[in-house]
Amino acid sequence: MRPNWYAAAAMVALLAACGGKDDAKAGEGAAPAASAGAQANNPNAVAVAWDPREQDPTPEQIAAQRMDMSWQQVVQMDSMAPGRPVKNPERWNQITAQAVNNSPMHLPLTGDVEGPSVLRVQILLDRALFSPGMMDGRWGKNAAEALYWFQKMNGLRATAVVDSPTVAKLSQLAGSPRELVVRRTLTANDVAGPFTTIPKDVYEQAKLDCSCYQTLTEKLSEKFHITQDLLKQLNPGTDLDHVAAGTAINAPAVDGDRKSKGTVASIEVSGRGTYVHALDASGRILYHFPSTLGATYSPSPSGKFAVSTVTQDPAWHYQPALLTGVDDSLPEAMVPKGPNNAVGVVWMALSEPHYGIHGTGSPETIGYATSHGCVRLTNWDAEFLSHQVRRGIPVHFRDIAGAGNGTAPSDVGRSEANAAANASASKAGGTTTPARSGASGGRTGGTSGRTGTSGRTGARADSANRTAKPRTRPRAADTTATPDSTSQR
Repeated sequence: MRPNWYAAAAMVALLAACGGKDDAKAGEGAAPAASAGAQANNPNAVAVAWDPREQDPTPEQIAAQRMDMSWQQVVQMDSMAPGRPVKNPERWNQITAQAVNNSPMHLPLTGDVEGPSVLRVQILLDRALFSPGMMDGRWGKNAAEALYWFQKMNGLRATAVVDSPTVAKLSQLAGSPRELVVRRTLTANDVAGPFTTIPKDVYEQAKLDCSCYQTLTEKLSEKFHITQDLLKQLNPGTDLDHVAAGTAINAPAVDGDRKSKGTVASIEVSGRGTYVHALDASGRILYHFPSTLGATYSPSPSGKFAVSTVTQDPAWHYQPALLTGVDDSLPEAMVPKGPNNAVGVVWMALSEPHYGIHGTGSPETIGYATSHGCVRLTNWDAEFLSHQVRRGIPVHFRDIAGAGNGTAPSDVGRSEANAAANASASKAGGTTTPARSGASGGRTGGTSGRTGTSGRTGARADSANRTAKPRTRPRAADTTATPDSTSQR
């Protein structure tokens, strides 16, 4: 049972300077006939500030960022042992359940590679709760960074390169699964709708019964933490949009396998590192999640804050007065809860007003886009983390570009120091590739990203290149945990 403060989170209207959906023209279309004031009484409402003129990065833009390893500037990489480079012969279209489970592992694994060995490592990382984000069978920054921190925490050479000792340790801590792609029989809940086309106009979104998944394929891709393209590749000839309960499909062995590894004592958010770490009391990383944070022109806060409230399944209280580029005289609206609304399936408010950690309707963009100051995770990572936190847990923002917080390379942060100590203790105790034109990491299949007929076309909030309405800058030393109540601007 959740403590009272957790339930009370649903009784306040939260004000957040982040979140959103795809490239909506908010003033477009007729205003709803119903009174927005009456709709605003929704107890789960989250009021979100965003710039509706912005769009999610395209699949091509995401592909261009896959091999961006600038995160390595804020960590301490171990040098690689000298040796002759090994060419990986695998290709993405060779990914099958049989290949992932039984083909030889091609090592070392790094750089511009794809195929069964990459997916195998991504699944192991996901199971070990060093999340690679949305699995796509292609190596890139999200998987490399997750691997680096896994190596750092387990006494391995922290090179972000997959080698034999890393695979052995990953397999051990991932539960030594016999198969990494399994036949999963779908339940009635797995295939249940409703499925709803998300319109571009926010007032049309407000008329929906829910901000639901648009297709069953989309729902299954989030359930198994995998792109729609790759899920289709694992199930050739199967119409995933119309499978019935009782149907068995091939899927990564990740759903339902996530279990708590300890008590979270603090959270660390790295801007230039594009990650969120949940730490135990000793500073050891329990969970790693790739994230999207504020850009230099709209930075995330710098300093120490605390978790104040958690709201599951938040509705989106659309308020033009909070939005950049929108006529303030337009009516408010209430967009219903669901995985495709502004903040995804969960909102974790921080003690600094207007900031929080939340989900997203575009998991393929995590680690590649920028937000409007808040911290975005995939829906499944945000949901898992929300059940590990409690009120008052400190949240430390570091390496925030543009926040004026002195992000020198020497300020590597507490995790680095604790990582080195834990790695030594562990030893003593024995303890990205660009998307291809026929198989992008987008959510719609092919290369259409989120704007095709099956892509999400709601209103994206925290995308790149945004201009915010003026707001008070965060207090760098604020460590007081206070409920994020009905504050307004």
